[in-house]
Amino acid sequence: MLFLDEIGELGADEQAMLLRALEEKAFLPVGSDREARSDFQLIAGTNRDLAHAVTAGRFRDDLLARINLWTFRLPGLRERAEDLEPNLDYELDQWAARHGSRVTFNKEARAAFLRFAASTDAKWTANFRDFNAAIIRMATLAPGGRVTTAVVEDEIARLNAQWTAAVSDPIEDRLRRFLEPDRITALDRFDRVQLAEVLRVCAAAASLSDAGRTLFAVSRERRTTSNDADRLRKYLARFGLTWSGIAERRRG
Repeated sequence: MLFLDEIGELGADEQAMLLRALEEKAFLPVGSDREARSDFQLIAGTNRDLAHAVTAGRFRDDLLARINLWTFRLPGLRERAEDLEPNLDYELDQWAARHGSRVTFNKEARAAFLRFAASTDAKWTANFRDFNAAIIRMATLAPGGRVTTAVVEDEIARLNAQWTAAVSDPIEDRLRRFLEPDRITALDRFDRVQLAEVLRVCAAAASLSDAGRTLFAVSRERRTTSNDADRLRKYLARFGLTWSGIAERRRG
């Protein structure tokens, strides 16, 4: 039995090696030139959307098909409000065990933190990592080992600032993968949305022609002649992009 956590972080070479190990039960151990064999079962964990990663060209579709036999989704902390208070007490117990002293919340501070933790304002993007860090910070800053409402308010402000800064724009993220910042700045908003969709399709396509057929599937039916690859090549050239350049960035 092999458990691989964060499987979505594997690079292209490692994905190919894992796929071969799954399908052929064979692999090369690190530092060896002699093949080894193992008949194993795989359990994998990830916090990424692997289907989206396939579409974006970051994860192999054949590997996902091979490992996606049974899928179990663990709800995030935002969806498990009933776990907040027990885990608050657990984290305080862990703090006491590590430091030899107990930190407590006054009644108002505890209620304020739990109310925020269960609200829609609490993103908990890193789930229990965020929660654990918040408790550690408040325990560290608690005057006389007592977390006050002021300490809670400061921590809430910090968490809100952290989560606001972490918000990403999927369109901008996709453009940044293939274009330099100055080229993106020069784009109209209309072009940004359209180009981001074109790049999404290109990242998942096997060839320029394949991407062109997908992008022009409707309009090509109204043309007497069609050269989808040429149409796409000319469109990309408007933004200083080439298919070979996209393929290189996709592999990277």
